[in-house]
Amino acid sequence: MFVCCSFLSVFKGVDLHPQTNNANHHTREISLTQLIVRRGQPFKLTLNLRQPFNASVQPLCISAATGKRPTEKQGTLSFFGVPDVLDKGSSTVTGNLILTITPPADTPIGEYTMTVKHRDQEMVLAKPVVLFNPWCPDDWVYLKDENEINEYVMNEQGIIYKGSSNYIDSCNWDFGQFEDDMVDICLRMLDLNPKYMKDPGDDVSARCNPIYVSRVVSAMINSDDDRGVLEGRWGGSFIGGVLPSRWTGSYAILKRWFVIGSYPVKYGQCWVFAGVMCSVMRLLGIPCRVVTNFESAHDNDRSLTIDVYHADYGVREKPTQDSVWNYHVWVEAWMRRPDLAKDGKYDGWQVLDPTPQEKSQGVYCCGPAPVVAILNGETDLKYDTPFVFAEVNADFCVCVSCQVKADGSKVNIFSDTARVGQNISTKSVGSNKRMNITDSYKYREGGAHIMLFGFFPFLYYVIYLFVHVIGLQSEKAQSPPQRDLPSPTENTVHKLLQTAFSSMTNVHHFVTHVIMLA
Repeated sequence: MFVCCSFLSVFKGVDLHPQTNNANHHTREISLTQLIVRRGQPFKLTLNLRQPFNASVQPLCISAATGKRPTEKQGTLSFFGVPDVLDKGSSTVTGNLILTITPPADTPIGEYTMTVKHRDQEMVLAKPVVLFNPWCPDDWVYLKDENEINEYVMNEQGIIYKGSSNYIDSCNWDFGQFEDDMVDICLRMLDLNPKYMKDPGDDVSARCNPIYVSRVVSAMINSDDDRGVLEGRWGGSFIGGVLPSRWTGSYAILKRWFVIGSYPVKYGQCWVFAGVMCSVMRLLGIPCRVVTNFESAHDNDRSLTIDVYHADYGVREKPTQDSVWNYHVWVEAWMRRPDLAKDGKYDGWQVLDPTPQEKSQGVYCCGPAPVVAILNGETDLKYDTPFVFAEVNADFCVCVSCQVKADGSKVNIFSDTARVGQNISTKSVGSNKRMNITDSYKYREGGAHIMLFGFFPFLYYVIYLFVHVIGLQSEKAQSPPQRDLPSPTENTVHKLLQTAFSSMTNVHHFVTHVIMLA
């Protein structure tokens, strides 16, 4: 692309070499005409002057700015001059200057305005878009394996898993991250986030950090508390929108949001939210994949348990906001986490969830939570690690509320530690096979012996309710219905079963220990 200047200008024109630069920066899939580069990697421009160039007499200064209020202090405005960026192939005699420019590996992403100043004249040199660079070792999103970059950044086609842990289904998903207008769509999304509205300078400056950007994207995919992309709906009527199961890709959703004035598109559910977020992250240059967790817990009260309450007669005494879904879908993004540890302990895959479930720091977003922290149960780390840990590893507890007790105390009948978090799945690199990544989220709790002894607590629960109800019905026929103390039948049955359950638990631990030693 060659841009000419007016006759009176000292500048004759500039060639941005978009095809060559974009090919070198792995962005030619996005555009062949718009200059789109990645940080930490050089690109070249050719500036033609109408007269010879002498840097010592008439220096040439270039500025690069992004955002509405660029400042050097915030890293959104920078200055550099010639000959610092002058290539050896330049001809100063003819005024043909080849400039080699390298955005720092920690520069904020977004659209820049580059201005050149020479002999008291000034012109816009270029308006490049700068993206994250997973090929650059100094970038926080650096990914060493080229095959993984091709899968998690460049691949526009994917598979999302749904169904149940016993019957895993799949659907093809078109991420379409390199479709027309995707750069403008994603940049508008960043500019409409509430943090930008509150302080544009701080927000644009923070876009150097993939941790910050990923939280913004997580919040902007849903529309619960901002002008986000998708409105969720899990029941009732879908009139006025599209049934979530009808969507087959991200681009139709993002394009519709873009053209209707950035109002929410109706409707989405977890796999749609995750698919759309994956598209945006890949466009921005952050390696990203869609992950499905089967038997996924929603720990509303942050107790790390999923509690189900029953009355003495076996019926659920009260509703609970804790739940276990057949499956839930989120994304993982690859990045460093120096904010958590300088030794790289928490670098790698991070969980991000754009489905609006619980607020994080007052906003409907989730993550990034390091997968390795979830594996090791380090629930004190940001962001939202306890919530994600519970999704894959919460104990499923059944409690009985003894209404006849004056203190209203509850009895924990059994806890299933293996039910939650099954067959955590994502698409394999370079193939359409399903990859089970459960072991990256949780340590194995055993094999067949877990299934065998996991049956006993359930049996305990059934016997308890059966005998307990019979005992109560028998006693209610012989005595007044209101008592402040447990009945003899209740005490006897409960003690016997607790003793049996304790014995089974001891056997369970013994067998587990033997198998681990073997």
